[in-house]
Amino acid sequence: MRLLRYEDDGRLTITSFDDGAIPRYAILSHTWGPDAEEVTFADLAQGGGMHKHGYKKIRFCGEQAKQDGLQYFWVDTCCIDKSDKAELSSAIQSMFRWYQDATKCYVFLSDVSARKEKLDDMLTQFTWESAFRSSRWFTRGWTLQELLAPSIVEFFSQEWEKLGDKKALKLLIHKVTSISLEALDGAPLAQFSVNERLRWKESRITTREEDGAYSLQGILDVELAPVYGEGAAGAFRRLMDEIGTLEICVRNMRYTDPRYDKQRIEDAKGGLLADSYRWILDNTTFQQWQQDPNSRLLWVKGDPGKGKTMLLCGLINELRSSIPQKALLSYFFCQATDVRINSATAVLRGLLHMLVAQHPSLVLNIRKKHDPTSKAFFEDANAWVVLAEIFEDILQDTNLRPTYLIIDALDECVINLPKLLEFVAKHSSVSSRVKWIVSSRNWPDIEAQLERAGHKVNLSLELNAKSIAAAVDVFILQKVDQLAREKQYKAEVQHAVLQHLRSNADDTFLWVALVCQELRVTASRHVRKKLALFPPGLDALYKRMMVQMSESDDAEVCRQVLASTAILYRPVTVSELVALVEQLQELDNLKLVREIVGFCRSFLTLREDTVYFVHQSAKDFLFAKAYDEIFPDGSEAVHQAIFLRSLAILSKTLDRDMYSLEAPGYPIENVKLPKTDPLAVSQYPCVYWIDHLYESKALISNVDGLQTVDVVNDFLRKKYLYWLEGLSLCDV
Repeated sequence: MRLLRYEDDGRLTITSFDDGAIPRYAILSHTWGPDAEEVTFADLAQGGGMHKHGYKKIRFCGEQAKQDGLQYFWVDTCCIDKSDKAELSSAIQSMFRWYQDATKCYVFLSDVSARKEKLDDMLTQFTWESAFRSSRWFTRGWTLQELLAPSIVEFFSQEWEKLGDKKALKLLIHKVTSISLEALDGAPLAQFSVNERLRWKESRITTREEDGAYSLQGILDVELAPVYGEGAAGAFRRLMDEIGTLEICVRNMRYTDPRYDKQRIEDAKGGLLADSYRWILDNTTFQQWQQDPNSRLLWVKGDPGKGKTMLLCGLINELRSSIPQKALLSYFFCQATDVRINSATAVLRGLLHMLVAQHPSLVLNIRKKHDPTSKAFFEDANAWVVLAEIFEDILQDTNLRPTYLIIDALDECVINLPKLLEFVAKHSSVSSRVKWIVSSRNWPDIEAQLERAGHKVNLSLELNAKSIAAAVDVFILQKVDQLAREKQYKAEVQHAVLQHLRSNADDTFLWVALVCQELRVTASRHVRKKLALFPPGLDALYKRMMVQMSESDDAEVCRQVLASTAILYRPVTVSELVALVEQLQELDNLKLVREIVGFCRSFLTLREDTVYFVHQSAKDFLFAKAYDEIFPDGSEAVHQAIFLRSLAILSKTLDRDMYSLEAPGYPIENVKLPKTDPLAVSQYPCVYWIDHLYESKALISNVDGLQTVDVVNDFLRKKYLYWLEGLSLCDV
């Protein structure tokens, strides 16, 4: 990039800078006069051009920049060597970024005067507003990006008088251009639809017809090499093809949307309570990470149930409202019980999806080495290698805006966690523009890996016990108040609940939530007696709930539900659970099944008719502390039962052309779900029956091996093609 500067002796000089060493600069936006009157790069190279009419604009920009404390400035007429086609092409592709990175943009309106007009002997008025509305500047194609890209845009009259800036004049600009106020305020352009952004350009013209498309590439966040001579239609066709490719890439990259995962988690935990996380904003370690450019990785660590996930949910909200509008914020929530979000590959894929959705031109880092319209490279055996390579390129991309990356619950990344930890440790210090927050339990192997990261700070929840205790107390007050209103507690009962929770919570949000969940189904007259049954500590509470469940009339079916849910590879709907757990089929209706899940409420929860563990610690307890009770015949027996049920379901439901598509090769994106989905309870068995077969170890069993082989052989002979068809429809 070349920049202009007036030396102390008044000479105008031009200097080239590499991308990483560009100083602060001002940039000029204007409308061109006749080419012969504009100062060109060749003029400056020969030491001329000062006699041309266009030199006044250069002089204006230089003097205004100097007043604003800026030594350097940029003017398109003379900072680009337009005789060099390669340079011109590169400049056109870089123009939006140059305007975006400018400290200030000065709009010189040569057809707007700020002089006062005399109305009579006593009164005068400014008349520039009418001229401003009808200025030629608002009709030109290239000036659209010059209005939207910079953070600060100041408008000047032909007399060099400042009329106002983009913020002060936004209502007037909105009336002239119909551009939304949010866009004029600097909201990321990616949040506006392509059609809306195209509408902003409708009434604007360019001298060269192809520039109508080329001038939009920054606004639409695509890259389009200029090919003058292709005509407006050809240029717009290529532009729309690029947009289509980008949309396919973003769609293929999406496996889960972390924004919805965040909302689901917050809803499941009863909503985000601001007073339970805001303590961290005043924490010195957090402030160091936030303010010190050399503190790039913040590791939040703590024991189960200490509120790490909700703390990060709160931090995401705080960062979203406090970081610059053009900064990128990407996050991911790992959950061990959900195969969509429990792998290192899923983490990178989720983070990339959010980054590209906010800054679409980052997709160019994918296009360098891969076909972005192909979904395969996100999912095949080399997915981690490919995604890590792409992510590394993005982190080193000089066009990357300030970025915040947040990964919650590293300990719940059950597939390739060492690779993810190595990646974070290695790349968290690559760029000062990128800040990371990760959270996990106090696991030594995680600590050992993250210790290798440079520029890291640790925030231990246990070492901030006073703050956590205060946050938990706020949570207790809110929960008890809610219970008292719902259950109409008398004052003494409410006080007893409050005191018991405060005395036994041990600064653990989850313990409070589980106890309150039990109290919600307890009659108020029995509350005091019930309180004595809730011991302090998560494991002790889980153990007590196991005892309570074992004493119920539905103990065996509850055990089967817990055992089955514990080994499933993803959360399942109630209907899927009924199909997979044979004992549940004896119940008359789904309402009774939901009641059974409700009896397991200290371990399981229902959200949108899907069964989840209340917390990873609940599942961990079943395997570590209650294995013999939940799996009296071993977990292999439960895998075997689900494997057999899966094949039974598939044998019954799979058939030819289940979605009435009529012909092979039907585009999957055009497939619509039937009103009654024949695969509603078959999707889980379709995908995971082989996994359960493997974990059952039946094939290596002397007792069950031959029988299992016969079952599989019979299924594949009869249903193999239908099974493949079912697999292809599972993503619809």
